[in-house]
Amino acid sequence: MRIPTDAEIRALHERAAPTPEAFDLVYTHCEIVARIAGQLMALRAHDADPALVRAGCLLHDIGVYRLGPAEAYIRHGLLGHELLTDLGFPETLARFCSHHTGVGLTRGDVHSQSLPLPPADYLAETPHERLVMYADKFHSKSTPPRFVTAETYTASVSDFGADKAELFAKMVAEYGEPDLRALAEEYGHMMV
Repeated sequence: MRIPTDAEIRALHERAAPTPEAFDLVYTHCEIVARIAGQLMALRAHDADPALVRAGCLLHDIGVYRLGPAEAYIRHGLLGHELLTDLGFPETLARFCSHHTGVGLTRGDVHSQSLPLPPADYLAETPHERLVMYADKFHSKSTPPRFVTAETYTASVSDFGADKAELFAKMVAEYGEPDLRALAEEYGHMMV
């Protein structure tokens, strides 16, 4: 499988973004997630191809651009998957979009939370998918964008069940915690 270059992925974001502001918000977030994943790979040995992880980080939120004004944000992963598939990207890359939400969504989550998604499991299964999903938890595109500590994310994900907080705690033990302070300073985003 050929992995697209950073320049190719950036060009895709530029074409897909409805406004320069949307591009700046989403692409900057994706770059930050890639830098966090790079830190995590440097902390501990992982069975993941760094180039594939970087591409997954840079592509994971491409579906945000396709969200309609009244469409539920949780659909952005499926929309990104569809976009990449429509453009001929391999399933390996498209799955970064549809399998990075939260600490993974199960068919049971879709039913019990009445999520506007087709009933299925949306779980990060490969080492690459897991690393992208985990790195994504440490930065939010909220207004204003912010870096999120492991402690803060644990508290927020526990709203969806103790099992979700336990899954995240296992990922923290497996991957470690990134150093967010320098990134927060560099990007001028607060840390919560």
